[in-house]
Amino acid sequence: MTIYQSGEILLLNFPFTNEGSKRRPALVLLDTGDADVIVARVTSQAPQVEYDAELEAWQNAGLALPSVVRLHKLATLEKRLVERQLGRLTDSDWQRVRAIVQQLWTSL
Repeated sequence: MTIYQSGEILLLNFPFTNEGSKRRPALVLLDTGDADVIVARVTSQAPQVEYDAELEAWQNAGLALPSVVRLHKLATLEKRLVERQLGRLTDSDWQRVRAIVQQLWTSL
């Protein structure tokens, strides 16, 4: 079974709560080695809340457009939904993501 590393960007079939799904990139936050992976949505929409992380090196991450990681929009998804790996965040983008995740969880 494939194990994904934190900081990787994957292209996957993101299911909706109602019907259907959409191919979209997602950031791997945690893979414990089982059949699931915890991801955050990646979008080309402008940041909307303080928990959105703008990616400075979005091209290096394999993304086609300037992108934002929505760190308050997490999902646990089956790895079978992964189509392929797009790339990986740079160290500076990953550090920004980690700081926002820490801020998010310490605000509870």
